[in-house]
Amino acid sequence: MIYTSILLVIIFICYIGLGVPDSLLGAAWPAIYTEFGVPVSSVNLITVLISGGTILSSLVSADLVKRLGTGKVTAISTAMTAIALSGFSISHNLLWLCIFAIPLGLGAGSIDVALNNYVALHYKASHMNFLHCFYGIGVSLSPYLMSLALSSNNNWRGGYHSVSFLQWGIAIMSILALPLWKKVEIHEDFQEEPHRNVRFRDLLKTASIRSSCSIMIASCGIESVCLIWGSTYLAQGKGLAPSYAAKLITLYFVGLTLGRFLSGFLAQRLSSWKIIRLGQLIVLFAVILLFLPVPGIGAAFGLLLVGLGNGPLFPNMTHLAPICFGRDISESVIALQMAGSYCSILLAPVIFGQMVQHFSIHLYAPFLALLFVFMMIMSRKMQKLTDVR
Repeated sequence: MIYTSILLVIIFICYIGLGVPDSLLGAAWPAIYTEFGVPVSSVNLITVLISGGTILSSLVSADLVKRLGTGKVTAISTAMTAIALSGFSISHNLLWLCIFAIPLGLGAGSIDVALNNYVALHYKASHMNFLHCFYGIGVSLSPYLMSLALSSNNNWRGGYHSVSFLQWGIAIMSILALPLWKKVEIHEDFQEEPHRNVRFRDLLKTASIRSSCSIMIASCGIESVCLIWGSTYLAQGKGLAPSYAAKLITLYFVGLTLGRFLSGFLAQRLSSWKIIRLGQLIVLFAVILLFLPVPGIGAAFGLLLVGLGNGPLFPNMTHLAPICFGRDISESVIALQMAGSYCSILLAPVIFGQMVQHFSIHLYAPFLALLFVFMMIMSRKMQKLTDVR
């Protein structure tokens, strides 16, 4: 039991490393595009490269885990993201940001699928929620560090430099922890589950799996628009200074973290579906708030509520994969869910970025509302098809 507990702590810390890079670009972008003299929508190119790499690595992650094991995939992936963050900190034009976006995306996809499936198979629903709570810690911590750097002459490179040190520490820890995975396998009988290879196009023939992917697409679309465009929305839409907007967007990540933390306790009493429905109710209230003509701090509170309600959906949907679709294909299903999620993470900010470029940042609330309605429709459909309550 001691080895599984220690390994769980290691997994939690590694998931902080997964969250660390995700919120940096959105917090730093108002300063970056101003310094480089590029259009505000240029962030789309970077996010496309990051998301494209993540989609690719998530699709091949099942085979990677089968060959290398979860521990090695985690260590390699975390090291790749550390290299990328160090590269961002020394970039002096858009081209170099695009180059380092590639290893950032490739590193994120495999670790996401590998750790989610491992925890879904070997640990409880509460552990899954706490796992994603640690992701929230990562995405909450990094924009705060970035805001400190931005308050000093918009020094966004200093923000990336500080966060890269944190990521390197996690990468080194994951490498040193590799023998622990073997000890858990031997002493705690946590064998890597036998995985049945199923083609993704065959999985997509199942309506319930399509619905689960659609829910993840909508949820991650909401999350990615908040991650990438939240700070810009507060700066341009509400007239806040970029450094103050970067500080306030931290409230979104606090909400995300708090939602998953509370969900970890609720999972001991409520089913995953009940937690998902409760979160969706909170998101509904948040979107209504964002439609109102509230000041910047009110909009930031609305974003906090979006994070609070939307945060528990991802871990609970992942935990449902082995329950709804079977343990033997859960890794393939989760990989497909992740690929769909990262397609949304790729496309949603790009689509919204074009809307901002040609229309207005004030379409922020309607865009979130559209994604929310789609998520609700797919949630009802999946519940009917799987009959899991």
